Amino acid sequence: MASTAFKTVYREEFVASFEERMSFLRSTTTLNSGTNGNTAIFLVAGSGGATAVTRGANGLIPARNDDQTQNTCTLTEWHDLPQKTGFTVDLGQSDQRRMMQMTSMGVINRKIDDQILTELNTATNDTGSATTASLALVMKAKVILGVNEVPVQEEDNMFGVISPAMDGYLMQVPAYTSADYVEVKPFAGPARRFRRWAGINWIIHPNVPGVGTNAEKCFIYHRAAIGHAVAMSGTDSVVGYNEEQAYHYVRTSTYMGSKLLQNSGVCVINHDGSAFAAS
Repeated sequence: MASTAFKTVYREEFVASFEERMSFLRSTTTLNSGTNGNTAIFLVAGSGGATAVTRGANGLIPARNDDQTQNTCTLTEWHDLPQKTGFTVDLGQSDQRRMMQMTSMGVINRKIDDQILTELNTATNDTGSATTASLALVMKAKVILGVNEVPVQEEDNMFGVISPAMDGYLMQVPAYTSADYVEVKPFAGPARRFRRWAGINWIIHPNVPGVGTNAEKCFIYHRAAIGHAVAMSGTDSVVGYNEEQAYHYVRTSTYMGSKLLQNSGVCVINHDGSAFAAS
């Protein structure tokens, strides 16, 4: 006969696993949230680089047309559908239905950012061969946009999406962390995913293309360079129970698409983040 009889105690509150559950990039785009159809047309209009003219020999002012480009963004449906039996929900540890809701919304939010990153990665302006981050590399990317006549002075519309490794290198640049230059101080208060520096709003994203390798793709861009369209219904999250088969479910659905609108408004930073990869 045993001399001890220990009991097992299960913690009622679950601990969320490490995974991205928010969309950090949707708010950085030109958003069309009322799309009624399977395509959204973003019109990009300008003078086409026209210059002022003088009157012609006939005394008339030469006329011109505006340059108008219609960009078609095709919307597709995306779903996530976790299911659990009634026994799992009723007898399982912690709040199983809340768990399904949290993870399902995270799946859709990751898809939003994945679409936007995929479109940004189609841009053709880049900083050249991959190298580690420095002040000079950031300024080169920003100057490339400036030369393209992108209004880089519009700080509320300028964004940088960088890998954790690129952020790690920039944290060693005094201008990036100095109180004289940074409006949001990274070493004061809680950790933040967003800070403004050098006129750009920086977002550290773990899912940029090639993350953790010597071929990371990071981006600096203007809001008007990328479009994101969502159907009128937005994101639909339904929690339900199937009585016939006795299972609980959460269905999260959205109908959306992303589109690169102006190639000149995006600069791809080719970054080498391999030195910070796990051994």
